[in-house]
Amino acid sequence: MTSITTTNTIDVVSYCRVSSHGQGESGLGLEAQREYITRAAKQNGWNIVDEFVDVVSGKLAIEDRPEGAKALALCKQTKAKLVVAKLDRLSRSVHHIARLLDETMDFKVATMPQADKFQLHLFAALAEQERSFIASRTKEALAALQKRADEGDAQSVEKIARRSAALGKGRTDANRTKASEAVQDRVNSWQESVRDPIDLCIRRGGRTLQQVADCLNSKSITTSRGGQWSSMQVSRVMKNLALHFPAKDAAV
Repeated sequence: MTSITTTNTIDVVSYCRVSSHGQGESGLGLEAQREYITRAAKQNGWNIVDEFVDVVSGKLAIEDRPEGAKALALCKQTKAKLVVAKLDRLSRSVHHIARLLDETMDFKVATMPQADKFQLHLFAALAEQERSFIASRTKEALAALQKRADEGDAQSVEKIARRSAALGKGRTDANRTKASEAVQDRVNSWQESVRDPIDLCIRRGGRTLQQVADCLNSKSITTSRGGQWSSMQVSRVMKNLALHFPAKDAAV
């Protein structure tokens, strides 16, 4: 028999969280959370007595969220256990998770219903560490992207503009366009400032990209980031400025 007897049934309060109003209104992510919780309730003999949904950032502690505070209050009042679909719906902070566990707040996670306090603490710590690694890698990738954009790489400029537009919540299309144009203007202005030095290096005998780079470096003319020139950087800027080596000379 796979049916669950009522003697094993425990009361739980369902808590779901989405990070944006768009997710909340469209149901994106919310229905999946409800499905996780409903399925786990059927499999483990949980009786869902109520449901609360927050549309807030996971950085806020659950007791500081409007619906989260209500869910906790109901759990204390009815002696029910809080249940979330996944651990990060409760909190993205291992500190918050640890505090709830230390305060003997009994909660369940639908995707790992049999996990004990030690396992939940461990999972929270591992998840926070992974987010830290991802943030570090993202920061490094964005720095590299900005460097290429400052050196005149058109695709990098476009990527930065698209990212700025995507992150510009509440900004109008006109403001996003202005921001994109400002980035492009800054790149164009810097490139024009090195047009004459590059042209002079070519006129004085520079016949390869590396020779032009060496010429610029010898004159203490730096890249947009204040660094040394490389042949690749010279190639990008010369292409954008429509500068060329004299005919029959190979730029390698």
